[in-house]
Amino acid sequence: MNFGEILKFVASLAICQLAGLIGSLFTRPAIPTWYQSLNKPSFAPPNWLFGPVWISLYLLMGIALFLVWRKAGEARVKTALFIFALQLLFNAFWSVAFFGFRSPAFGLIIILLLWITLLLTIILFARLSLAASILLWPYFLWVSFASWLNFSFWWLNR
Repeated sequence: MNFGEILKFVASLAICQLAGLIGSLFTRPAIPTWYQSLNKPSFAPPNWLFGPVWISLYLLMGIALFLVWRKAGEARVKTALFIFALQLLFNAFWSVAFFGFRSPAFGLIIILLLWITLLLTIILFARLSLAASILLWPYFLWVSFASWLNFSFWWLNR
């Protein structure tokens, strides 16, 4: 890797971790207060599990982003990066919607938009880098589970 690619790699990792950091600013204060008061589905994971899972997923996202970004000369890359950025915005905004606004309903809308844009990202990334696409599958599975979890929180607390 040349110096420019190293910078892209570091930036890719940092951008994705930043999305997680932004989300945590809204999540952490709500966990011991509002979130504890909610009726939870029986399959809700313990709170301690979310941090390590998300850190790992943001790492995989960052690597996937780098694998596509390094092909910046190809015309299709701009569209793929735009959709990736859009899903990352939905990712960060989900915490604002669910925890910041204390609204499982608003969170459900955002996570469904995240699910759609993430699926589109996986498809677009697969055309540019199969490895990048595969790296996003654990994230897609987790967001699918989180969507069901979010729906369940909404249903139990409506």
